[in-house]
Amino acid sequence: MIIAKRWFKVSINGMAGRYSVSFAGSLNAWNFAMDHFLYSVRPLATDLAATLFFYLILSTTHSVALATTVGIALGVGQFIFMRLRGTPLVPMQLTSLALVIVMGGLTLITHDARFVLFKATVVYVAISGAMLEPGWMYRYIPPIAVDHIPRRLVVGFGYVWAALIFGTGVLNLYLTFTAKPETVAKVLAIWAPSSKITLFLIQFFLMRTIGRRNYRAAAALTAEPS
Repeated sequence: MIIAKRWFKVSINGMAGRYSVSFAGSLNAWNFAMDHFLYSVRPLATDLAATLFFYLILSTTHSVALATTVGIALGVGQFIFMRLRGTPLVPMQLTSLALVIVMGGLTLITHDARFVLFKATVVYVAISGAMLEPGWMYRYIPPIAVDHIPRRLVVGFGYVWAALIFGTGVLNLYLTFTAKPETVAKVLAIWAPSSKITLFLIQFFLMRTIGRRNYRAAAALTAEPS
């Protein structure tokens, strides 16, 4: 009886230990995945924040002046924040800031929202053109995953992103000259983030799955005795 009790206690402790290790491993894996998810999404969110905030504010307040002012302030604030942190600024970011200030200023002077709305199309088309460069997507991939994801997949997603961004710019341009500013803002406030988030999630989980599979295959080959 005593032996049975000791065996039961040891078995329970052993199971608890295994489940504890398993849970800790799962938690670490989840934290690791989320860290790289945030690493991947941060540059994209930063690049498009000013435009998305403009759409959101205009669609909710119907005030062109307020939306434009906030958009300009956010763009300038991003520039100052990145300079203070010593973050390198790429030409596209500087161009976008200049367009925000120029087109936003024209909108405030003329009270015509088409200037700042047209600015969004210019930025979208310029960004889509830059995305045609093969391999630009590596900027958005965690360093640890670079060696385990096929280059053709990275390049292919780069072209898909270029098509999505260009299409959004065309849609914005069409609505700018055929619909009210509030309508443009409402449509783009939904389409712009939702389409990008959807594509990003597809890309993130597909690349993570393939990256993990290739990593395990490489680890298995390394572990095999020579």
